[in-house]
Amino acid sequence: MTHYAFPDDLVQAQSAWYAAYQQLATEDSPVRATVLRRRLQRLSVQIATHPYWADIPDQAPAARIALKEMRWAEEQS
Repeated sequence: MTHYAFPDDLVQAQSAWYAAYQQLATEDSPVRATVLRRRLQRLSVQIATHPYWADIPDQAPAARIALKEMRWAEEQS
């Protein structure tokens, strides 16, 4: 498995994405759910357009999956 040196702000954005997603899954308030969906959209754009991906163009798809898997595993523990 390849090791990637993800920038802290990218890792934090992915963690925030998972946190917002988990909050949305249990949200009863339609207003709060809208706020969370908008937050997910902003975080998705922040993650997808992060300059880090341009530094590793040939590895970006695999690195994106690695970032998601890494953060998901840490969120579940």
